[in-house]
Amino acid sequence: MSPLIDANDRIFVAGHRGMAGSAILRRLEQAGYDQLLTVDRNQLDLTDTAATAAWFAEQKPTVVVLAAARVGGILANSTYPADFLLDNLKIQNNVIESAWRQGAKRLLFLGSSCIYPKFADQPIREESLLTGPLEPTNEWYAIAKIAGIQLCRALRSQHGFDAISLMPTNLYGPGDNYHPTNSHVIPAMIRRFHEATLHKAERVTCWGSGSPRREFLHVDDLADASLHCLEHWSPAADEVQFLNVGTGSDLPIRDLASLVADAVGFAGAIDWDTSKPDGTPRKILDVSRLAAIGWTARIPLAEGLRVTAQDFAARQAAGQEVRL
Repeated sequence: MSPLIDANDRIFVAGHRGMAGSAILRRLEQAGYDQLLTVDRNQLDLTDTAATAAWFAEQKPTVVVLAAARVGGILANSTYPADFLLDNLKIQNNVIESAWRQGAKRLLFLGSSCIYPKFADQPIREESLLTGPLEPTNEWYAIAKIAGIQLCRALRSQHGFDAISLMPTNLYGPGDNYHPTNSHVIPAMIRRFHEATLHKAERVTCWGSGSPRREFLHVDDLADASLHCLEHWSPAADEVQFLNVGTGSDLPIRDLASLVADAVGFAGAIDWDTSKPDGTPRKILDVSRLAAIGWTARIPLAEGLRVTAQDFAARQAAGQEVRL
């Protein structure tokens, strides 16, 4: 069976400077796709409907990867709920509608595992969508992503637009956000252990008990899964219209901390502040559907953490921006 995209396609990667978008761009380049379109935020504001439509009319991409989004941690989601909902809805609606109206043949929309109900059965299957209340700390972002999935589904149903969606688990890797308070668990740990090593600290304190279990996917694996699905997956009308992307395995946060410490080179003690919240006891995605179409994750967590920690340290040493 021939791939659903080919070397003649003009592929637009929206959000190419973010962690996921930049990884997908690298993977497309590695695979030999050379008609790649990108545009910086200062040149095109994707929340601007008219400007986005005009750009699509001029550039006419035949394949679109939508990795652009307004993202942030718990504090940002709680402080700016309207901004998170409005900006993400605008970006999604503008890009997806423009791609459809200008005749793009394929579109890949990247969502997030936060779309699922807070108390979904584990591992979480795609059928869990819209079966219960969301996690309150990121519900605005999640609602926007759910709307994006449903818009892709509606355009496929009504107009035959070949739009697909992927829902990745917790991502990590080069290009992550290492902000001291707004970053996710792996970049936060890398930064904390890196600074402890520089200052020759003997102990590092992490939040919670360390007992919750989480799943982590290297962003290069997400990029590989994205290319695989672009080339090979187009669901029938009666099939689920989006797929989970993960490793299918998880580990306690306590074990994760030890792996990050090893990757960074921190040899001191790790203390746990049990006065801080643990969050959901477990969150892992069922990835059987993605495996059934021929893709599984390849990058072991220890190896991915080592490479990510090295990238962070090299950028810090060179005085380069590390998205703080």
